[in-house]
Amino acid sequence: MIKAVIFDFDGTIIDTETAWYKVFKDAYQKYGVDLSLTTYSQCLGTSLHTFNPYTHLSTHHAIPIDLDEFRAMILQNYEKLIEQESMRPGILNLLQEAKAAGLKIGLASSSHRDWIDKFVEKLSIRDYFECYCTADTVTKVKPDPELYLQALEQLGVKSNEAIAIEDSPNGARAAVAAGLHTVVIKNTLTKKLPFSPGHYTIESLEHNGLQGITNYFIEKSYAKSL
Repeated sequence: MIKAVIFDFDGTIIDTETAWYKVFKDAYQKYGVDLSLTTYSQCLGTSLHTFNPYTHLSTHHAIPIDLDEFRAMILQNYEKLIEQESMRPGILNLLQEAKAAGLKIGLASSSHRDWIDKFVEKLSIRDYFECYCTADTVTKVKPDPELYLQALEQLGVKSNEAIAIEDSPNGARAAVAAGLHTVVIKNTLTKKLPFSPGHYTIESLEHNGLQGITNYFIEKSYAKSL
């Protein structure tokens, strides 16, 4: 029985990731460097430890840059792009359906809480979430399962009683590793990336509400029991 839905944030609730990539790619081109999606994807849905787009030009291409000026330029350009973004199709409806059904709702994100707060406030969805598990509350972010395991504990449900809503390979790996029923809704950026198996991919939530998603996992569990 499904008792909870746990959402990723960046790229899932609102597509912050495509805007970040465009801003960094444009900035790199000014220095004559092509920032491939393969390289950039190393920081999607996780920390900047493996790939840091702010410092990569200087550490890997020996290009002298003023880090503070570069960061300020990136953030300024990003803010202009992200203003045009809204919640991804079907997200609000799924939140409303889950709440109406009495399901517990959590958020598990590799981002920091202050970053998430400004968006959930702007989107007026703060009160839907019973728990916020972020980079501030764990020692390891995705693809490590700690964020999802923490969310399960805080919501008081078992892994097979929860559905994770994700968009990135790192996020999907984390949710699957934690044992959750995992739905992937790829965005403009992540649809170009390879994913590990073990999840249910849908094109959009617009035509796949809570009932359809729940039925998929119920039928899958029944088939396994035969």
